[in-house]
Amino acid sequence: MSATSITEHPIHLGLGATAETEPAFTGMEWYAAYSARHAGDGAEGRLVTMYTFTEDWTVWEMHPSGAEVVLCTAGEITLLQEHPDGSEAEVTLRSGEYAINAPGVWHTANVPGEATAVFITAGLGTEHRPR
Repeated sequence: MSATSITEHPIHLGLGATAETEPAFTGMEWYAAYSARHAGDGAEGRLVTMYTFTEDWTVWEMHPSGAEVVLCTAGEITLLQEHPDGSEAEVTLRSGEYAINAPGVWHTANVPGEATAVFITAGLGTEHRPR
């Protein structure tokens, strides 16, 4: 056993309560390879990542197959949500606080300074659109 950096190597939580270290994150193309590696887990698979942000997100994203947990570990991040019924919500998270993006809810984030967050994501079928 050895220590591994989650910012470099995300974690896959799979069927049968498994946990696997993923290859080093290389950019947006990494997600397609991740989906192919774990397609057999379907909607039950979860991706655990941690990112530090210094600016607002440039895209919206939506996870149709399951909820996403967003846990702020440092700084402040404001999540913006667009619900399927057209309603909108906004919540600001500070260190130790979390929010849940429900399945089918489009979301993005504003970051007034610097913030770090852990994401536990049901990634199957994730969609993106420009902000």
